[in-house]
Amino acid sequence: MISKFKLVQLSVFAILIASLVVGCSTPPTRGTGYRASSSGAPPSSYNSSIASFNAVSWQALPGWQDDDVSQAWPAWLKSCEVLRKRSGEMNWRQVCVQAASVSARDTQSIRRYFESNFQAYEIRNSAGSDTGLITGYYEPVMNGSQTRTSTYNVPLYSYPNAWKKSRPNPGPTRAELMSSGMLQGSEIAWVQDPVAAASMQIQGSGKIRLQDGRILRLGFAGTNEQPFKSSAQWLIDRKEMTRGEASMQGISQWAKRNPDRVNEMLNANPRFVFFKELPSNVDADLGPTGALGVPLTAERSIAVDLQAMPLGAPVFLATTKPLSNQSLQKLVMAQDTGKAIVGGVRADFYWGSGDAAGEIAGRMKQNGKMWLLLPR
Repeated sequence: MISKFKLVQLSVFAILIASLVVGCSTPPTRGTGYRASSSGAPPSSYNSSIASFNAVSWQALPGWQDDDVSQAWPAWLKSCEVLRKRSGEMNWRQVCVQAASVSARDTQSIRRYFESNFQAYEIRNSAGSDTGLITGYYEPVMNGSQTRTSTYNVPLYSYPNAWKKSRPNPGPTRAELMSSGMLQGSEIAWVQDPVAAASMQIQGSGKIRLQDGRILRLGFAGTNEQPFKSSAQWLIDRKEMTRGEASMQGISQWAKRNPDRVNEMLNANPRFVFFKELPSNVDADLGPTGALGVPLTAERSIAVDLQAMPLGAPVFLATTKPLSNQSLQKLVMAQDTGKAIVGGVRADFYWGSGDAAGEIAGRMKQNGKMWLLLPR
């Protein structure tokens, strides 16, 4: 899930694929559910209703010594922008102040900083398993216009003014909204492809590359409060394609072969997402804003369940890349959340912006392990 109210999680069509298992498209549930020891010494475990956390040595983290943690350092400093302002039992302020004296280019110094100032905790789900589902998400980027043209005629909408004082729960479904005309006048931008527009809704944010070269950044503004359902699953259930064919290219090709059925497919998901234009002074190269309130960093930010761990915390992730046995073992930051991200060992891995990131994100459905890093 992206923007401060990240919706989730999933993908240009790849998201529709990833939507078989995920959906970061929903406002974050604020507050943490973890409980820490009140003693002065580093506790041996942390617990929540959905997970347990057991202290382990750094040697227990597979690939910890091999990861170029300097690549995670900018993401950690972004977390510190928020964490250093927090008070409470976690001594975030102290570790964030100490980070200022560490060279951003010295990988070994950064590794020693974490080893000296943090305790690693193996995360287990409430049932005792140390493995869980790791999915991926990304930020769509597409060409578009702020006015309707013959090329760009698929609208993205701002949140309806009539709903701002009295939010419907639930509101009309996507099909009802599209057929009623009630959103007329709420258009915020126009794009070319209705399926790509739907993928941006699932992701909850994105970038529109305008004809004059400017980048329009859109963030999550709200939903119609309907449940999320997968359009990709709809295609599979109707034997329009197999699971193996349900890739970004596969769904795109299906849409081109069946232009008259695209809306039928999209209407299978009753949820509808609205956007808001983000300030023009935001660096176009930065990632979307996550639930922590800071820009996400490609391959170093994840979305997590806030009932299991604190937002902003460092996490070590050990999984594999999509459709391969190639290890993906990295220090990442818990900077986002989403309604579909449920469980202690559960993460949505942010791959970055654009179609290449969307392709790999949409295919990611891996088993993985996680270790939470907390200040000593």
